[in-house]
Amino acid sequence: MGFTEKLDKAPLGLSFDDVLLLPQYSEVRLDEIDVSTRITRKLRLNIPLISSPMDTVTGREMALALAKLGGLGVLPRNLRLRDTIAVVREAKREGLRIAVAVGPF
Repeated sequence: MGFTEKLDKAPLGLSFDDVLLLPQYSEVRLDEIDVSTRITRKLRLNIPLISSPMDTVTGREMALALAKLGGLGVLPRNLRLRDTIAVVREAKREGLRIAVAVGPF
């Protein structure tokens, strides 16, 4: 099957530009809303946010803040080792999950 045929048979996909949500009254209570998502069999995030492992995006503050909110902060691989260790220790002390990017050394 060629690419064009695969596209023709693909299910409908929508982007943010295709959908407009208008604010209005709702019967749904805030405590009934669940935006959690499963990343692996053992890892579920309470909010579907994972930070980029870029040094200009995720540092100590961002990683810990996302973890406290239920997301996942990914520390960049070029963070100094002692800084990475300090953030991981702080997260463990507070019972939070963060991730660390790795790469070739």
